[in-house]
Amino acid sequence: MFPESRTARWRTILSIAWPLIVANSFWNIQMTIDRLFLADYSTDAMGAAIAVMGVFWVPMALLQQTASYVTTFVAQYFGAKRDEMIGPAVWQSLYVGLIGGLLFLAFIAFAKPLFTFMGHPASTQILEVDYFVAMCFSALPTAFVATASGYFTGLGRTRVIMQINGVGLVANAILDYAMILGKWGFPKMGIAGAGYATAIATAMAAFYGLFLVFSDKKRREYRLASAYTWDTPLMKRFIRFGVPAGLQWALEGLAFSVFLIFVGRMASGDAALAASSIVVTIMMLAVLPAMGVAQASAVLLAQFLGEKKSDQAVRAVWAGWQVTLIYIVCIGATFLLFPQFYMNWFKNNDNATLWAQVSVMVPYLLVFVAIFTVSDSINLVFSFSLKGAGDTKFVTILALVLPWPLMVIPSFFLINLKGGLYWSWGAAAVFSITQAVIFWRRFVGGKWKNMSVIG
Repeated sequence: MFPESRTARWRTILSIAWPLIVANSFWNIQMTIDRLFLADYSTDAMGAAIAVMGVFWVPMALLQQTASYVTTFVAQYFGAKRDEMIGPAVWQSLYVGLIGGLLFLAFIAFAKPLFTFMGHPASTQILEVDYFVAMCFSALPTAFVATASGYFTGLGRTRVIMQINGVGLVANAILDYAMILGKWGFPKMGIAGAGYATAIATAMAAFYGLFLVFSDKKRREYRLASAYTWDTPLMKRFIRFGVPAGLQWALEGLAFSVFLIFVGRMASGDAALAASSIVVTIMMLAVLPAMGVAQASAVLLAQFLGEKKSDQAVRAVWAGWQVTLIYIVCIGATFLLFPQFYMNWFKNNDNATLWAQVSVMVPYLLVFVAIFTVSDSINLVFSFSLKGAGDTKFVTILALVLPWPLMVIPSFFLINLKGGLYWSWGAAAVFSITQAVIFWRRFVGGKWKNMSVIG
């Protein structure tokens, strides 16, 4: 039973969410460490890294988020007290990760023509190709981490996620220092070193996460060791609901990648791309902890739906949004009040001319990011909740049709306009606000209450 009082609801949400907040922050810190080491290596490398992550994230999001949809299956089976189906669901997620991770390596052959097509400066293209190739090797272990994390998240045992992500964070930080800068006998690999460091660190986190899953004390009740066969009916359900959930992230990632391509083609494209890289990194610092609360809300919703208690699910989601909004408004205010504090993290004096341009752009972009993060508090909580109920097709359709007319296409026409960078980020803020209103309306409509992914 979900508590009646508001403060008790917040405590319940936070008891599940705080380990996810820490775990998501670990992931964000890992990405930030990459950027900081790359900023120390060269400002150009930092700009190239964010461009690559935009492209890399499109197929990676599809794979990772499809694999992590095991969270919803585990949560609904757990709520419905059908424990014997948890193990089979985990194995289908592992098969998705294995197949997708191996197929991902095929992208290596297309790296050079892809980044040539993007039209960034030639020196930037070389960095982008090196980083993309290295990052491709992280796809398979990232999917396995998603499976392991999804298992524990679905059960509400979120503290374990901190351990898994913590292993990846520590390993990545050590390897970044060694492989980017050429320390402890490693060659100085620069941006490629950042990619290979991520791949190795993620593999270590995946190994540790799967070890925890298959040594769990409930492994017999959940049939974790015995239900390893391919389950076609269950896999069909997994694909039916999981792929649209992954497509939402992939489609939004694709739209944002094209948006960044257009940013890189603007006047002073190197500076515009580097400034956007900085604010995106800062934005993720704000958004990923909020994502932990959204995940906790979605898990509670899925468990309550499994128990056929949709009224309790509604209370959980609203409590999650209230907590998220309080946090996100506070962090967004710091972007407006202390922009210099954030910029100092990325300052590089090796190219003083480039940094002079970047330092002018970043404070203005942080205004848009502050708006973006507030609307994202709605997007995160309600989109995660809709997916936790199984309303994944609607979420995917919205991701397909909404960002292009509101964010991407306007940025194309703004490439040669004076101040086009700021107008483009303004369009991105409009997109986020519109998306938030639609997700809110869909949730309030209540159609999701009659949905179930487990039948």
